[in-house]
Order: sequence, then structure tokens, then C-alpha cells
Amino acid sequence: MDKVYFDSAATTQLREEVVDKMTRTLKEVYGNPSSTHSFGRSSKALIEQARKTVAGILNVKASEIVFTSGGTEADNLALNSAVRDLDVKRIITSKVEHHAVLYTVNQLKDCFNVEVEYVALDKNGNVDLADLERLLKGSDKKTLVSLMHVNNEIGNKIDLKKTAELVKSYDALFHSDTVQSIGHFRLDLSEIPVDFTAVSAHKFHGPKGVGFAFVRRNSGLKPLIFGGEQERGHRAGTEGVHNIVGLEESLRLAYDNLDEEKEYITSLKKYFIESLKNEVPGVKFNGNCEDFENSTYTLINVSLPVSEEKALMLLFQLDLKGIACSKGSACQSGSDQGSHVLNAFLPEEDLKKPSLRFSFSRYNTKDEIDYVVNSLKEFIDN
Repeated sequence: MDKVYFDSAATTQLREEVVDKMTRTLKEVYGNPSSTHSFGRSSKALIEQARKTVAGILNVKASEIVFTSGGTEADNLALNSAVRDLDVKRIITSKVEHHAVLYTVNQLKDCFNVEVEYVALDKNGNVDLADLERLLKGSDKKTLVSLMHVNNEIGNKIDLKKTAELVKSYDALFHSDTVQSIGHFRLDLSEIPVDFTAVSAHKFHGPKGVGFAFVRRNSGLKPLIFGGEQERGHRAGTEGVHNIVGLEESLRLAYDNLDEEKEYITSLKKYFIESLKNEVPGVKFNGNCEDFENSTYTLINVSLPVSEEKALMLLFQLDLKGIACSKGSACQSGSDQGSHVLNAFLPEEDLKKPSLRFSFSRYNTKDEIDYVVNSLKEFIDN
């Protein structure tokens, strides 16, 4: 095989239907959405239709959807505004969050003297809800809790509704990075009392550079970017109409095909796990990978029985064979510090072994899995 792509948690291949719709939009609907003439109105109409489509899928109001450049901006928008505008003095999060959350929280701590506390994790990297409740009880300061729905490195999934209800029972705000879950799981946000979420289109076969924040109505959130009244005053800047249209189409198709594609991708994950167990003695699965109720069906994270010396060549050798996967998240590329997620809960002995994340999509096959497993076996045995 020339190329095998198992890095869909980093970004996904665009669907042909999405490319076609974006191309037509680029060619035919090029007016500035803020212009009052017919060209501008045509662009604005596409944006508002996309907003209604997204809101309908999540069962929320269209006014609660704010288009952004992606999940990182959406996380920053919610966290910064919560501290700057909503009088939040304390943030509870976990050490396995995406850096879009962790780095932002650290900045808020340095600049605004926000108190930051980290909820305990169990041996598999799961959030300890009893400890979360202990932390919520422990202060009268206005608090925001930020916990991701699906972890981008190990795939662990929290019970979003149960967690949100716990947070709200203590009158705290709740933010969740849902970048790895929306487009892959059905979420009715009218029944889940979350205040803010973050979404990226390129995680569900849409374009890069566009996403959205769900912002609960009357939250009081104010903009991160100033300069215009776009997005109902929540986010200044001329909208990328073609990208928003691409987001709409990719999200619609993701949910139209969700059941069928989930079943197929789940079968790939099961086959990958079974094949690794059979062909690579000593392989270890990190997080909840083997627990299909408490992890996403879209990825696995594995530690391989390889020496530290040999581990340095692992990704290089896989790349030579045309195999794309990740050591940690793609946002850490170039880092030699290892995965902050695995560092947060794995024992020191296990951290010495190389870990890889393989993430799947509708475009992968069992033949590709066979090729990857055989390549890993060959590398380990030689």
C-alpha cells in the first residue's frame, strides 16, 4: 500500500459532497455577508441557513450558534469571557484536557489571578466525579468547570449529561470541548445543561479553519475578537461563507449517515484491537480503549513493547511505509516532552514505552489494518 491514513482525530478527509458545495459557493456566492445589496444578502442567507441546520441538529436555538475559526477559538472565547465578563474567579479542569483549554486556563491564572484546580483521575485517565463534587463544594467563589466530552488522545468519554447536572447543582458554569464528539455522537443540548461547547468542522469530514461555539442563551458572553457586529456581536470579522457552508454540509452528512458509519468504524476498531493482541504480544491499550461504552469508537491509543532506543525510529519507519498516525495529538507535533495526557495518569514504567494513537474514519479498511499491524510486528521483531 502506498498511503494509509489512520490519523482522523487530527483531521479528516473531506467528503466529495462537501468539496462540491464549497466550490459552488466560492464560484457563485462571493458577496460580503455584511453588504446590504443582493450579493451580500445571498451570502448572509447561506450563513443563516447553516446556523439553523446546526442548531436543529443539536436541538438548540439558532442564536446560540456562533461560527468561529475552529475549536481552539471557541474554547478561548468561552474561557476568556467567563473570567473577563462573567466574574468567574475559579476554574476546575483536568490535566488531560486539550492544550486549547489548558494553556488558556494558565494564561487566565497568570493575568487575572484565577484560582485553578484539577480534578483527580483514575488509573485509566477517567475524571473522578466524586472528586469533582468535592471541589465544587470546596469554595464559594464563582466557578467554571471545563471538561472535554471525548479525549482527543486516549478516547475516554465522560457522561456529559451527568457531569453537567452535577456542575449546575452547585451553580457553576460548565464548558465542554466537544471537538472529538460532535459529528460522531448524537447530542441533544436542550437536555444537557452545558453553557458552552467548542466544535471543529475538520473532525467530521469538513473544512479546516471553521467551527462554532455553542453559547447558551442569556449567558452574558462577550466577544473575544472586536471590529464589527458579525455573529450577532459575538465575533467580529467577515465570515468565510464557503467554509461555513462546508461545515453545514459535513455536519448534516455526518448525522444522516451516523448509525451506518458508526457501526462500520466500530468494527474497524474491534478488528484493530484483536489483530494487535494476536500479532503483537505485550501490547497495552491506554485509557478506556477496550471499553466500548466509555470510549469513542473512532480511536485507540496503544503502548508497544519496544525499547526506548528503538522507539525513536518508530514513527519514522511507519512514515516510510506510508502509514500516518500520531504520537500524542497532532497539536504536539515537534514536541519531545511526550503526551501530557498519558503523563497525567500512567505509571512511570509504562511511560517508557512508545505510545501511538490510531484514529479511524469511514474511508479506512480492514486491509489497511492488516498492513499496519504487520508493519508494527515486523518493526518490533527485527
